[in-house]
Amino acid sequence: MGARVGIIMGSESDLPVMEEAAKLLEEFGISHEVTIVSAHRTPERMFQYARQAEGKGIEVIIAGAGGAAHLPGMVASLSPLPVIGVPIETTPLKGVDSLYSIVQMPAGVPVATVGINNARNAAILATQILGVKYPEMREKVKEYKGKLQEKVEEMVRRVDTEKGQEGT
Repeated sequence: MGARVGIIMGSESDLPVMEEAAKLLEEFGISHEVTIVSAHRTPERMFQYARQAEGKGIEVIIAGAGGAAHLPGMVASLSPLPVIGVPIETTPLKGVDSLYSIVQMPAGVPVATVGINNARNAAILATQILGVKYPEMREKVKEYKGKLQEKVEEMVRRVDTEKGQEGT
């Protein structure tokens, strides 16, 4: 089977952030593809990607963009698939411009949005969306969240022991 998640970004400079989504999807065993699709410099490629993604078997698109950050919204306007926008810090505004651009979509063109540079959360959300259809992916999210809980509980034990507050 082809990629279930499409990870796209406007520029190669976005790759270090977006690779975090790819790494987590790999940990979850979810097939994905990664490519550059610039809304401003290659608009025809963006139109083609958005319109053909569903036919290729992609079920969720994660789109990272900085600055004006039009990529997630434009792809969402062209595709019936869920789109998760990742605002990327690329300007003196520290990514807030990207965040506002992705969050403030007009009625009828939703884009789920995660925090600035938080491609890992985009991968988790994509897995949760897929988990509606694929129970094994929902289990991956449960396992992941269980590990997060274990890490916090270990931190609590360590801090409590250091401060002599065991059992509180």
